[in-house]
Parts: sequence; structure tokens; C-alpha cells
Amino acid sequence: MLKRFTTLTATMAAVLLVAACASKKPSTDAGAGGNGTEAGKMDANVATQDLGYDSTGSDSGKINGLHTVHFELDSSTLTGETKKELSENADWIKANPKVTVQIEGHCDSRGSVEYNLALGERRAKAVKNYLVSLGLDSKRMTIISYGEEKPIATGDTEEAYAKNRRANFVPLAQ
Repeated sequence: MLKRFTTLTATMAAVLLVAACASKKPSTDAGAGGNGTEAGKMDANVATQDLGYDSTGSDSGKINGLHTVHFELDSSTLTGETKKELSENADWIKANPKVTVQIEGHCDSRGSVEYNLALGERRAKAVKNYLVSLGLDSKRMTIISYGEEKPIATGDTEEAYAKNRRANFVPLAQ
């Protein structure tokens, strides 16, 4: 009887915990993802744009100095061209000390969800580690993997797949 009561109590506690977490609303920090309230302190390209996420999940390519980098199939290895683009991204990040950058890892639609999430994470980590090797503070960068969930090109062609194998950069106000 005591064992059944303990199990029932633990189950009820877990249900209440899940319900409490599900009902918690995200905070609305006015400083995060704002629209350039510190414009005089940030790059003019950043100050004139909303630093929140867009529908494709990235501002990469929309801000001068931040480039999306691409990867080969099933790879998180940085090529010479990728390293050159990342060097330019590092210069931009250094020039904008009030900005934290989120690095997003993406994959094409081939592979399982689990595999693509892991590959996207390896890609984002490889990019972050390289930027740290160029002298950037790791605390100014976060990573996230979207796997295959946010494609920028549709279709089952090698061209579409290649566009989706990428790491994007999203500047976030601190």
C-alpha cells in the first residue's frame, strides 16, 4: 500500500511540474532582440535592422560582414573558403562588442532527424571553435542546431541540398 501511495504521489508531482512549466510564459526582455536602441554603439547595419529572428531563422547574409558558410555532405569540416568567410565574420563580431552572435547549424533533408540535429550541432561547434581560435571570446557566441527543420531551398536537387548545408549567424543585442 505504501509503495502504491509513493508511486501515485511521484506521478502527481511530475504531472504538476509539467503543467507548471507548460504554462510559464517567456519573459519579454526589452533589451534582447531589440531594434537598435543602442544604435550609436553598434554597427549602423545592425542598428537599422530588427535583431530578432526572421522566418528562415537567420539574419546571415542580410548584414554586411556576416556570411553564411556552407558544408559538404555529411561533413562539419571547414574548408579554406569557409575559413576565409569566417575570418571576415570574426572581424565583424570584434567590431560590434555589444552583440552576441548565435551560430545556427543546418542540414539538408537527407538523414534522420536525430542524425541531422547532431550534424547541425557539430557544424555550429566547428564554426564557434574556429572563431575562438581567431581570438573571439566564446561567451559572445551561442550555438543551436536546427538540423533539417529550417531549409532555405526546397526540392530534392543537389543545388537545394547544398544551400541547406550551412551555418548562419544571428546577431543578438546583449
